[in-house]
Amino acid sequence: MFLYNTRTQRKEEFFPQDPSRVTMYVCGPTVYSYAHIGNARPAVVFDVLARLLRREYPTLVYARNITDIDDKINAAAMEQGVPISDITRTYTQAYHEDLEALGVLPPDIEPRVTEHMPQIIAMIDALLRAGHAYEEQRHVLFNVPSFDRYGELSHRNREDMLAGARVEVAPYKRDPSDFVLWKPSSGDLPGWDSPWGRGRPGWHIECSTMAEVHLGDTIDIHGGGHDLIFPHHENENAQSVCAHAGVPFCRYWVHNGLIAIEGEKMAKSVGNIMLVRDLLAQAPGEAIRLALLNAHYRGPLDWTAEGLTQARRSLDRLYQALRDLKQVPDSDNSQRNIPEAFMECLRDDLNTPRALAELFGLAHQAHTATKTSDKQRIKKQMLAAGDMLGLLQQDPEQWFGGVDAGLDTARIETLIKEREAARRSKDFDTADRIRNTLLEQGVILEDVTGGTRWRVSG
Repeated sequence: MFLYNTRTQRKEEFFPQDPSRVTMYVCGPTVYSYAHIGNARPAVVFDVLARLLRREYPTLVYARNITDIDDKINAAAMEQGVPISDITRTYTQAYHEDLEALGVLPPDIEPRVTEHMPQIIAMIDALLRAGHAYEEQRHVLFNVPSFDRYGELSHRNREDMLAGARVEVAPYKRDPSDFVLWKPSSGDLPGWDSPWGRGRPGWHIECSTMAEVHLGDTIDIHGGGHDLIFPHHENENAQSVCAHAGVPFCRYWVHNGLIAIEGEKMAKSVGNIMLVRDLLAQAPGEAIRLALLNAHYRGPLDWTAEGLTQARRSLDRLYQALRDLKQVPDSDNSQRNIPEAFMECLRDDLNTPRALAELFGLAHQAHTATKTSDKQRIKKQMLAAGDMLGLLQQDPEQWFGGVDAGLDTARIETLIKEREAARRSKDFDTADRIRNTLLEQGVILEDVTGGTRWRVSG
């Protein structure tokens, strides 16, 4: 199994430090608003990676955090005139609902910042005692020049980092690149007692602490979006290494590419933020998931309306193949049934486009197979491979709307057989009448090689 390591800038074979306990930490949301499609991409990408790791190793411990204390949360609460806890509770629940609709499985651990204040304070204290942090004007800051490997993750020198980042110029900083570990809280803001006064943590120290508490000093994989490489992950790496006397923090840094909307950068200033729940009103969650997996995770993804429509049509093809196999005895989707060629695609730096090509190849085989044994094999392999990607999780009839629309599927099949008999006897008037009757009920017939299939319109 190979993963691209951002730190070394190359694909590396993955060897966990302890094969009996593989650890992965992924940066989760700051819960002040609804999740957009950019938030959904890492959730889906690392969900697939977690599914792959669980197949390859006995035990995976996967942590994805919730940031429930942040200035953006404070601003949202003030703007809406509600307690901060209302904001975090509302949007955490919304995030869970959106990810469930996209078929994202829950992580093993979902730590929240507010539940880790004693450990955060302890890590800051360790950095102070080691000489990697200092206190100034009720702030505690990380002393960047004290860590000579700063920049090893983002591959930038300090001058480039200062030029390319929004660095706060503050009188309490000894060096412009120093960043906040702890800051004071006024009476109207959330705060916790600490040796440095009532305050709250900086953003970066939170993830370092939660990773340490739940996964250990050194973790196997740290994931997140490409936009987090600097400064967030660079700062995480620096403070974690320094807090643990030079022990490496992460062995494989894995980052997904960013999403553009119809060729344009997604940004509030542009007004093109695409919320997951708005997309769910347009298409099933599986279609959104497939659209996210159609591109390799490391590359950029241009999100388009046509791309989402095409993803839905592609799923129609897959579900139709399963529908064509409905008479084949039910078979399990055990992971042992996944084709090796499919697995090799995922083991090669999570190459989902190639894996999807293998899955669609199976769908093509389903249309041409004649032997029952071949059909059984194909059905098992499609279900197992789909499960690895979080796809094909519905019954085909439900996907095409038969169940939800309350249609009598048995009656539809009977009419299709009557139509086929009419066509064989060249009674085309009857055949057309049956087609039109079904069309009035929202059922579209498609004559294909080997027979007729149907789907619900819309």
